[in-house]
Amino acid sequence: MSEELLINVAPTETRVALVENGVLQEVYLERSARRGIVGNIYKGKVIRVLPGMQAAFVDIGLERAGFIHASDIAPLDDEGMEARDAEVADIRALVREGQPLVVQVVKDPISSKGARLTTHLSVSARYLVYMPQTRHIGISNRIEDEGERERLRQLVETASSRLAEDGLSADGGFILRTVAEGVSEDELLRDIPFLYKLWGELEQRIKERAVPSVIYEDLPLFMRALRDLARPYTEKIRIDSREAHGRAAEFAGKYAPEIAGRLEHYPGERPLFDLYGVEEEIRRALQNKVTLKSGGYLIIEQTEAMSTIDVNTGAFVGHRNLEETIFKTNLEAATAIARQLRLRNLGGIIIIDFIDMKDPEHQRQVLRTLEKTLERDHAKSSITGVSELGLVEMTRKRTRESLGQILCEPCPVCEGRGTLKSAETVCFEIFREIIRESRAYDSEKIMVLASQMVIDLLLDEESANVADLEEFIRRPIQFQVEPIYNQEQYDIVLV
Repeated sequence: MSEELLINVAPTETRVALVENGVLQEVYLERSARRGIVGNIYKGKVIRVLPGMQAAFVDIGLERAGFIHASDIAPLDDEGMEARDAEVADIRALVREGQPLVVQVVKDPISSKGARLTTHLSVSARYLVYMPQTRHIGISNRIEDEGERERLRQLVETASSRLAEDGLSADGGFILRTVAEGVSEDELLRDIPFLYKLWGELEQRIKERAVPSVIYEDLPLFMRALRDLARPYTEKIRIDSREAHGRAAEFAGKYAPEIAGRLEHYPGERPLFDLYGVEEEIRRALQNKVTLKSGGYLIIEQTEAMSTIDVNTGAFVGHRNLEETIFKTNLEAATAIARQLRLRNLGGIIIIDFIDMKDPEHQRQVLRTLEKTLERDHAKSSITGVSELGLVEMTRKRTRESLGQILCEPCPVCEGRGTLKSAETVCFEIFREIIRESRAYDSEKIMVLASQMVIDLLLDEESANVADLEEFIRRPIQFQVEPIYNQEQYDIVLV
């Protein structure tokens, strides 16, 4: 399998595309005026404690206060280490209003919700995540080989002990990241001193800075891509900015020398994303219909509560029988769904309505295909079996806004509903409003201001009803087109 990272850097925004076998799989965006804050550490202040929710709101200097649950607050012992009890303590025993609190963002603000916070602090390097307040050594679940897991654990313990003998040590634990698989002790040794030094600087900032303030900001997107997305089988990392390429080369030389030789500056006149068809794929990812090669299609709807995916056979009629046609469509849909979840970055609760399958073996194979294709996903997901209603329920971890939420905004006309009241419905609302107004106030005549389509309907198909209404209220009704009004807008003016 071939994998490439494409990095498009502009003054206004940075975009990263992950391409596998020539097909776009994931897109990351960061706008200069609105950078993501996941991973940032803040010195904040508790502004409200909610005992009923076992949570608190923390002012970290952003437009909306951050939210922290009691389970994300670990009391510190005498040595400054997290004392993790089996049961979650009462939020009132953990924090109080007005208390300073050092927190880290684990989920960006999404829609009307503030950032999700934790006191389980960590800072990342290429191969390791350093946790200064715990002595635990963990290993990424994606590293499945038990022998390799034990080797890496021993390497970290040995490297930490050796650094302690040299006088460079700090309390704390580590998590070995997926990219650590197969690395040598020397490579790990480069990360540990860097993380120790970084945390020492952050501790000093925590002591000196006022509330609220930023203690630590994560790397810009193009550098995070080198740290988090580049893997041993990543063949090329192409960057279309000479300045960003220079900074990336310097970063790789210090922290990820194994990928330095794969960095390329793309100087071509044709935009990098156009060259790989990424722009067109992004455009398609904003539509709710996804066409399958067989002729079937998916309908993907994202709402505040959940995302739903409906699978349809469409024009695919198959070659054998109905059950085989359904099975093949569902298999193709499972692969397409996994890609769309990554590409659109859909998170939270996801309900998939596959076409009903009677054969339990077919159900098992479709689910297995979905699970297999999601293994390469950076976001953690959990899939249930097929429910009694024939639905597959799953969750996918959501840490940032979806592609649609970043690139789009709710329609100002329909306010995100996706539908408008019909002109006929608005006409009948106008009739009711005229009756209410005429009973409440005296006037010589009534003026109706509305959109062109509604006025046309009132003067044409509804003209008889308008005449009856005039007779009923004993007042003339006049109409005026307001070009700036949308179909649902109208005003009733008493003259």
